[in-house]
Amino acid sequence: MEPEDVGSEVSTAASVVFGEHVEAAEQFVAMLATHGVERGLIGPREVDRLWDRHVLNSAVLAELVPHGARVVDVGSGAGFPGIPLAIARPDLDIVLLEPMARRVEWLTEVVETLALEVSVERGRAEEKVVRRRIEGADVVTARAVAPLARLAEWCLPLVRPSGTLLALKGQTAADEIERDRSAVRKAGGGEPRIVRCGASVLETPTTVVAIERVESGAPGVARKRGRKKH
Repeated sequence: MEPEDVGSEVSTAASVVFGEHVEAAEQFVAMLATHGVERGLIGPREVDRLWDRHVLNSAVLAELVPHGARVVDVGSGAGFPGIPLAIARPDLDIVLLEPMARRVEWLTEVVETLALEVSVERGRAEEKVVRRRIEGADVVTARAVAPLARLAEWCLPLVRPSGTLLALKGQTAADEIERDRSAVRKAGGGEPRIVRCGASVLETPTTVVAIERVESGAPGVARKRGRKKH
């Protein structure tokens, strides 16, 4: 499904967000609308909303990610926000972390089909062996994974000191911050702040809760970069 099939506003937004990589985004949407639905990764009712509610909603997160950053996307599922972010920002070193085997298989197929320089890892953010393998990220992203308190507990250990957790949230973001502020602090995070992404291109901007990691964590933790692997 091409962006112009769902309206000129979406088509314009896709061109702005993805630029010369918009064809890869179109290919990803086509995969989701067919194989993604067949494999239960996307509900049939979501097909008409793939561009604005899922793909563009995820890709505008690029506004908050520094150039060349190492990013870990926790609970990637069908590929959000990691795949659109990787398409829009090929300068990023992205790891997609997903515990379910069938979703890992899907993500691997997408990465290979779109020829993305992205790593796919199977595991859960709270597992110690996973943390040792992928810790030290500049940015950790998560979308529709867990409430803020649990997300901070799982994800902040993966973030380097002064790095950032970016949690895509909905209308309840402010309520979650109020409820979970102390838990976020206990997990090593600073004051959560709400940021709206994509305001210049999306009818409904993406709501992101940004949390800086202020607690340094265990001594001797080195930042890991290295080469990306499929």
